[in-house]
Amino acid sequence: MKTTELSCIIVDDEVVSRETLENYISNYCENVSIKALCKNVAEGIAAIKEFHPRIVFLDIEMPYGDGFDLLDQTSEFDFEVVFITAFSNYAIRALNMSATYYILKPVDIDELIGAVEKIRANVLATESNETTLHSKILLENLKVANGQMQRIVLPQLTGFIVVPVNTILYAQADDNYTVIYLTDGKKHVVSKTLKFFDDLLSEIGFIRIHKSYLINQNEILEYKKGKIGQVKLSNGTWLDISAQRKKDFLERFM
Repeated sequence: MKTTELSCIIVDDEVVSRETLENYISNYCENVSIKALCKNVAEGIAAIKEFHPRIVFLDIEMPYGDGFDLLDQTSEFDFEVVFITAFSNYAIRALNMSATYYILKPVDIDELIGAVEKIRANVLATESNETTLHSKILLENLKVANGQMQRIVLPQLTGFIVVPVNTILYAQADDNYTVIYLTDGKKHVVSKTLKFFDDLLSEIGFIRIHKSYLINQNEILEYKKGKIGQVKLSNGTWLDISAQRKKDFLERFM
C-alpha cells in the first residue's frame, strides 16, 4: 500500500548532523523526499520559499540566528516543524506547550520514524492555519519574560484546544490521562499523564500536592493544617495534600 509522500528540508549548522539525519530519513522513513540541506537560517528560509516542504527538520542552536528566528521570519506556515535539538530545559517546555514535534540529539531512529508517521497520519486532516497556530504559540511562549508561558495546546480526539496557562485551576490524574480543570468551570481530558504536566508546569507556578493533583499556586485561597492537610482553591474546591508532599508544599508556598 502506497503512503502519502512528504517533502522535507534539513536545517542544521553541523555537517555531521545534517548528513546523519539525511541518511536516517533516506533509509528509514518511507516516502520522504529531501529537497535541501541548509546550514543556517537564511538558507532554510530560502529553501522553504523554493520547495514548500511539508516538514522542516530544524536545529535550534545555530550561529547567525537560531531555529526560532527562522519561524519568526517565515511569513507563511504550510509545513510541520520537527526540532532536532540538544536543548533540555526551557526550550523543551515551550515545545511541549505548543504540541510541537521535537527529537533530542543524538537522534533516535524510532523517534524519528514516529514523528514522521504522526505527521503523515495528520497531513490530510491538518489545515495550514493549525500549523501556524502551533508555531505562533511556541514563539509567544519563548518570548515571554521570566519564562512565564502564556498558552498551552491540549490535544483532543477531534483536534486540539488552546488555553491560557493562568486559566488552569488544577490537573487531576486519571490513570494514563489527565483531567484539566479551568477557572471558568470547564474541564478537558488529555491523553497525557499527570507527570507530563508536572514536568511542564512545576517551574512556572504549579505545585504537585498529591499523586493525583497538580494545582495552580495563584489559585490557592486557604490552607488547612492537619496530618494530611488541605488547600482551598478559588472555585471553592478542597483538595488533600499528601503527607509526603506537605513539607515541600509549605516550603515552596511560604
